[in-house]
Amino acid sequence: MLTIGTMAKRTGTKVQTIRYYEQIGLMPEPGRTGGGQRRYGAADLDRLAFIRHARELGFSLEAIRELLDLSDTPEKSCAEIDAVAQRQLREVQARIARLQSLEVELRRMIAECHSDRVADCRILEVLRDHEECLSDHKGAGLRGMPL
Repeated sequence: MLTIGTMAKRTGTKVQTIRYYEQIGLMPEPGRTGGGQRRYGAADLDRLAFIRHARELGFSLEAIRELLDLSDTPEKSCAEIDAVAQRQLREVQARIARLQSLEVELRRMIAECHSDRVADCRILEVLRDHEECLSDHKGAGLRGMPL
């Protein structure tokens, strides 16, 4: 049996996070000692490691819940799990595209700044031009980044 501290160390997860996962039902309620201390088994450690790895890959807690629910029913089709992973991949690709656009905009701002004086700084001028940014992108930041 493992303590919550051991679980935290082995998975690189904070103790508070483990408690939170229990509160929202991603982790089952652990057994307790007579003194009320949480005690976990190997299956709990595996589940927490799964959650941690999925979070590192950017899966939302709701997607992780969906994956865990699917993994608890081995007779289900793997296609459902594939759909969750495909959805995550599309979200990652969209984030990468937004970041690449942001990189282009930042490079452009830096390249256009040839001033020696703050009063003439192109970077500050572009950053101050928030009205154009709001009207051009309808509530999004530069190149579609959320505000």
